[in-house]
Amino acid sequence: MKCDIKDVKLAKDGALRIEWANQNMPVLNRIKDRFSKEKPLRGIRIAACLHVTTETASLMQTLKAAGATAFLCASNPLSTQDGVAASLVKNDKIAVFAINGENNKTYYQHINAVLDEKPHFTMDDGADLVSTLHSERSELITLVRGGTEETTTGIIRLKSMAADGVLKYPIIAVNDAKTKHFFDNRYGTGQSTMDGIIRATNRLVAGSNFVVCGYGWCGRGLAMRARGMGANVIITEVDPITALEAIMDGFTAMTIKNAAKVGDFFCTVTGNINVIRKSHYKLMKDGAIVCNSGHFNVELDLEGLNSITRSKRMLRPHVQEHVLENGKRVNVLAEGRLINLAAAEGHPSSVMDMSFANQALSIEYMVKSKNTLGNNVYPVPEKIDAQIAKEKLASMGVEIDRLTPEQKKYLRSWTMGT
Repeated sequence: MKCDIKDVKLAKDGALRIEWANQNMPVLNRIKDRFSKEKPLRGIRIAACLHVTTETASLMQTLKAAGATAFLCASNPLSTQDGVAASLVKNDKIAVFAINGENNKTYYQHINAVLDEKPHFTMDDGADLVSTLHSERSELITLVRGGTEETTTGIIRLKSMAADGVLKYPIIAVNDAKTKHFFDNRYGTGQSTMDGIIRATNRLVAGSNFVVCGYGWCGRGLAMRARGMGANVIITEVDPITALEAIMDGFTAMTIKNAAKVGDFFCTVTGNINVIRKSHYKLMKDGAIVCNSGHFNVELDLEGLNSITRSKRMLRPHVQEHVLENGKRVNVLAEGRLINLAAAEGHPSSVMDMSFANQALSIEYMVKSKNTLGNNVYPVPEKIDAQIAKEKLASMGVEIDRLTPEQKKYLRSWTMGT
């Protein structure tokens, strides 16, 4: 079996970590049990470009139980958990091409390695896999029946491809499922980002000015958790409605230029490029801490920062100090990459349970659709979203009410008034 991992001897530790995650992923486990009996993905080859973490391992095991052959590479050079990769290779016989800290050349070699297996479906997190397939491996596209996308950044890229008429197969936007972005983006990103920042810095959050760039679902979650730890949270936004919402939620909103002057911590979660720029670094306090929890490190203008840096050094793992020409120090965490995965372990398994349940059921849905979908980006079917929510509630021992026949009739009627 082909693979490229750090060390297969790390498999024992990885297996224990996977087992620990599995204990808190009841929805995906229920799907895995059904898949193992029905084999709905028998004979299907799946190329997956995802963060190689314990939760992703559970998804790969679920796909294998369904009869699929999965090939996994990393969607970020710093997010791979090497023990998990080793366990998947040794214990599950799943081909993995991922090494923590791999350089850009190796990163794309690994993407091409999973494409070499001529997949029927793609699973992407950020759309690098789909982009590479369309731009460099277009000869394989006729084999591909569909795919899924995990994150906001990838959805933005894929919708752009669809609008330009270059997307060659249907994609389901897993990120946009309610059971994904309401929970994964908000509660998962919120907790794991704070976890990464604290692990990397060991700095006190309480009493600090914490700047969150972007108030989407990830920004909402991060702002909520930072405030819960005692920070004075400042939001920067470009959307006036979202900025107004942040204010109504009790946060302060201002421009990045003004926030740069007062912030102690800065974290970008926008999905856009150069959110914090050279001019902003110049205004920051001495010792400011800057990081990113969006998918790509392009949210931070690191080239601009380097152009005004007099010297730099690694003060501790994941903390690089830049001494600027003006004498101030700016500390960049994890090379500007996903701080929650580079310096911590990513989202808790209980929220990834719902996200990856969406992945598994969306692939099953596309297989059963038998090429009836056009070349566009589609939402997760509402029935799948609702099914996952019901399964999650059941696993928590929670019962909720149902509409009575009278209530259903009332909601369908236009003649029944006060």
